Amino acid sequence: MAGENLRAALDIGTTKIVALVGEADDEGRIYVVGHGESAADGLRRGVVIDMEKTVRSITTAVKDAQMTSGTEIDRITVGIAGEHIRSINSHGVIAVGRSDNEITRADVKRAIEAARTVAIPVDREIIHVIPQTFSVDDQSGIKDPVGMTGVRLEVEAHIVTASITTARNIYRALERCHLGVDRMVLESLAQAGALLTDEETELGIVMLDIGGDHTNLSVFHEGAVRHTSVIPLGGRNVTNDIAIGLRCSVDQAETLKLSYGSAVAAMVDPEEMLSIPSASGRTPKEISRNVLASIIEPRMEEILSLTFREVKKAAVTDMLTGGLVLTGGGAMLDGTVELAEQIFDTRVRVGAIELIEHTPEELATGRYDTVHGLLAHSFRGEIMTESRSSARGWIKRFETWITKRF
Repeated sequence: MAGENLRAALDIGTTKIVALVGEADDEGRIYVVGHGESAADGLRRGVVIDMEKTVRSITTAVKDAQMTSGTEIDRITVGIAGEHIRSINSHGVIAVGRSDNEITRADVKRAIEAARTVAIPVDREIIHVIPQTFSVDDQSGIKDPVGMTGVRLEVEAHIVTASITTARNIYRALERCHLGVDRMVLESLAQAGALLTDEETELGIVMLDIGGDHTNLSVFHEGAVRHTSVIPLGGRNVTNDIAIGLRCSVDQAETLKLSYGSAVAAMVDPEEMLSIPSASGRTPKEISRNVLASIIEPRMEEILSLTFREVKKAAVTDMLTGGLVLTGGGAMLDGTVELAEQIFDTRVRVGAIELIEHTPEELATGRYDTVHGLLAHSFRGEIMTESRSSARGWIKRFETWITKRF
């Protein structure tokens, strides 16, 4: 980037690729000064299926961001997500190394390394280990044990893994676009840093990102990540249901969903009628808006119900006093908040980015929360240098950075 106060972020989503350029002033306020967007051609459900198309899509978004910002992008902060992401909780225990039994950073590092010694399939790679809580001898619930005295140090950690093939293909696509990587960030963590307060993550909160092809779920409690998972359903499934149910094109279905859709049929006026253009010059057909909502509601209920089951797996449902935060394009659908409140039986709000001082009006929706979160991350912490020849080295550096952050 041209100046030290400029950063760029890239969201490689399931339906779109978005690049942002941000500038920070002397007081740390961030302003979006350039953006670009392209369709996610060459990717399916977050996985590269055509390298050439993926490279073209990334290049298009980045070039548009360069043009609108008037600066050259050579390094970025990029997100990683998709159905290939898996997570488990693990436990590590070590004996304290020093003769006086004082716990050091080296002990903490060894405990975290012990937690990562879990059996994973050969086609998967641990991308980071996030400490949740530490125990020193019989004292538990410790957030930072450095400087304490004990003979045994234990850690509970959240381990996130990714498909080796998927992660490396994304990395290689970026290399072919001549883009260096400042940081690779798990998208749900980037969003959490931008949408959730420290108080909310301490009390216990669920963050739900309803994207195009999948829904990302993150559960936080006592200031740490407790559970993450990916539900293979999203807004595109709703659009396809409308297209099939109303016998219209996918583009028409998407327009109907965005303009008139509702996740709760009871919230719309059954007397309100909609006109659907027909092919070959035929007379447009009319349907009740209630019919449209009746198609949408079962799929949205399925998505939210599946995520609720995942939350129960985290075994912290009684401690989520912070409620539920919705983000992503699916969260913009009318009635989604009300339906989520029914299913989760808790208060629900739509997330709002607070760390960006100014962004173009067309980007100020939940569809762009991820890339805004990535941009906010890019201005925090130490920038990593990366070797273009080693994807495994990138994964190790990403793990080190994210462990420090969380």
